[in-house]
Amino acid sequence: MKPLDFDRRYGELDQVIRAYLGRSAEDGESGEDEALEAYLRHTWHTRPWAVAIAGQQVREYARNPPGRLRRRLGEFYPVPDVGLPDAEIQGWLVRVADRLERSVADGAVPPPSPPRTHWEWHARFPELAQLLCGWFSQDMPDEFPDHDSALYDYATTTDPQLVARAAGEARELGALFLDESECALALAELGMEVEPPAPLSPSAWAALLADRLLSLRAADCGPPPEPSGPPEG
Repeated sequence: MKPLDFDRRYGELDQVIRAYLGRSAEDGESGEDEALEAYLRHTWHTRPWAVAIAGQQVREYARNPPGRLRRRLGEFYPVPDVGLPDAEIQGWLVRVADRLERSVADGAVPPPSPPRTHWEWHARFPELAQLLCGWFSQDMPDEFPDHDSALYDYATTTDPQLVARAAGEARELGALFLDESECALALAELGMEVEPPAPLSPSAWAALLADRLLSLRAADCGPPPEPSGPPEG
């Protein structure tokens, strides 16, 4: 299926389903559906028009599940594993569509809050996640002598607009005023698999990220900086 056709039929449906990856659709049966709440919270505050489109696409897919011909031609959306038997997927999609459409009809916008799911962390901080996943994975100690060298490599090999975006997202993360355990969890959700440079705590290092990135660009990416130390004062 061509990308434009896919987006027209399933683009926003795909965003909804991706919010459930790593979670179970059954979570919403007995309490709050955190995956759907995360999708609604992020989408209402970034692309509010898309919530109605999501409701339409989810309901249309539930009403017209792919038959044998569409499966053979590959013209369908393969629903990933959400922890439900195949026989229950259609009913679950109907319930999701009901919830999406009710949110639009009632104007029920979830209040802003820090992300609560893996999908929401990556949806809200996409370039920061790219930086942490790509440069601060468990392989970082084998590739770079220290954290500043990894940041230097990111800043010198990435488009300046994206570097600026990562810096802005790092500032936004700091503005959430997370405690140390919450900040450590946030960095892990965004892909960081190594400890911050000693003796910095997760929140202290996250607070330095934006300044480090912007100073590298301002210095026209000169020689790698000396390893960072604790902030003064």
